[in-house]
Amino acid sequence: FRKFNVSRETYNILDAYRKLVIAKNKEINLISQKTVDNFVERHTLDCAQAIDLIDFNSKKCTDLGSGAGLPGVIIAIMLKERNIRMKINLYEKSYHKAKFLRLISEKLKLDVEIFQKDIFKEKNLSAETIIARAFKPLPTILDLVEKNFKNYSNLIIFMGKNGKQIIEDSIKKWKFEYKEKRSITSNDSFLVSIKNIKKK
Repeated sequence: FRKFNVSRETYNILDAYRKLVIAKNKEINLISQKTVDNFVERHTLDCAQAIDLIDFNSKKCTDLGSGAGLPGVIIAIMLKERNIRMKINLYEKSYHKAKFLRLISEKLKLDVEIFQKDIFKEKNLSAETIIARAFKPLPTILDLVEKNFKNYSNLIIFMGKNGKQIIEDSIKKWKFEYKEKRSITSNDSFLVSIKNIKKK
């Protein structure tokens, strides 16, 4: 965590979160079993790096299909460390995962709101920042943002090794501005911040 220069208190909160996820993972499938032993690298650090793409003037950030709270809970912890007030909305349609997210939010005293809803069925949503990790393919997310959000300022997505090709393919049907940020946890991966999405 040297890169993020977090306090001992924040480190402890992140570690408490890691332990809660791993314990709950024995009951419900939150993360891949093979990532349990390297949770910090694969999940904590991977999610935390998205902080570099978030506009701290935003008042609201929406995490699509939050699951275990990755990246929404990690982002909320990082914002708390920096004393930045931003509401994090976590959308998770699974009852059990949403219940787990509520428990996490209370235990770690985070400024998050959990919506146990299918985001695809919600209309007229608003968020300054939208974030998605291991959620849906990029074209599906672009479609969702265009149809279901009445306003937003940027969309942050975690992309894997085929990411560049996926963006190239998406540009054939969509117009948008984007910038890339290389992942600190994987040479094959990167994050992308997308703005001004319009269907061609």
